[in-house]
Amino acid sequence: MKKLNVAIVGCGFMGRTHSNAYCKIGNFFDVPYEIVRKTICDFNEEKARAHAARWGFESVETDWRRLLDREDIDIVDICLPNNMHAEAAIALAKAGKMIICEKPLAMNGPEGLKMVKAVEKAGVPNLVSYNYRRMPAVTLAKKLIEEGRLGRIFHYRAKFLQDWTISRDLPQGGDALWRLDVKVAGSGVTGDLLAHCIDTALWLNGSMDKVNAMTETFIKERKHTLTGKVEKVGIDDACAFLARFSNGSLATFESTRYARGHKALYTFEINGEHASIAWDLHDSHRLQYFEHRDPGALRGWRSIHVTDGDHPYMKNWWVPGLTIGYEHSFVHQLYDFLQGAASGKPTGPTFRDALETQYVCDAVLKSARTSRWEKVAKVR
Repeated sequence: MKKLNVAIVGCGFMGRTHSNAYCKIGNFFDVPYEIVRKTICDFNEEKARAHAARWGFESVETDWRRLLDREDIDIVDICLPNNMHAEAAIALAKAGKMIICEKPLAMNGPEGLKMVKAVEKAGVPNLVSYNYRRMPAVTLAKKLIEEGRLGRIFHYRAKFLQDWTISRDLPQGGDALWRLDVKVAGSGVTGDLLAHCIDTALWLNGSMDKVNAMTETFIKERKHTLTGKVEKVGIDDACAFLARFSNGSLATFESTRYARGHKALYTFEINGEHASIAWDLHDSHRLQYFEHRDPGALRGWRSIHVTDGDHPYMKNWWVPGLTIGYEHSFVHQLYDFLQGAASGKPTGPTFRDALETQYVCDAVLKSARTSRWEKVAKVR
């Protein structure tokens, strides 16, 4: 079996989730490569060495650029803040590395397009880490839609609610709070949370034509961790938007970090001609399903416990009835990527797929500024 030497760049929260996937995958899935956790890279050497010791990486780097000329690195997994994605991905593609990149793809559509062109010119396998596609219940929803069980789709609604930025005393910027710094994150909840909702929606329901959005920044100024000065907050704390899909269906999306009592409430519901489906991250192993064609006396919402061997990915884990969680979606994502890399068949969402999500985010933010419906650019 060919060895695949892995380097992860960034050892924060996402670096841990990705490291866990590389540790677990060979124990549960038959993969076409022998995974070698070769290098962990982080500008904080002490942090990187602690991560290497905990997760079994052979070596440490403090600058991702040193990976470019290393012939012993096959795949680079980018877990950096958003403003660093493009430079790293473009350079690594030119160096011939396979690339997995954390979401969102880029700071904006034009930057994302450059990344798409780079990986496609280099011909390297590439993937953007929209992991919720690989939750078994969400993958089952995709299967039901493709089988035509819902019929014509009328409505799509999604929300992603958190509450962790309500305090006025919370600063912005730095290693831990870069998501609140617009120069590093690009946007707030739109690129961080709604990007997940948008990717799932595009995957399940097809392209969007236009959007109408509103955003709000509730706390206008925060102290910046790096400068020590009180500075303007440039990100969106909350966003809500309407959308029209190309298939004629209507949609509502909402996200905020100011929903007291919610830590990570991600839900979606899809209403079709024959059936409806609904999913809740807090009950992630269940898919709610309503079938109108059932006999009237038996018609009602059913809760499908997605743990059986014929459900997506589940035969590789435990026995039916036993659940898995958030971290397993990254294992599934990695499995699909490795299968695609070995077979030469791209695994989505590729950079090109993720560019469509980026274009929707751009249109949402533009609409919030103009207070008008805005068309979503097409990926060509």
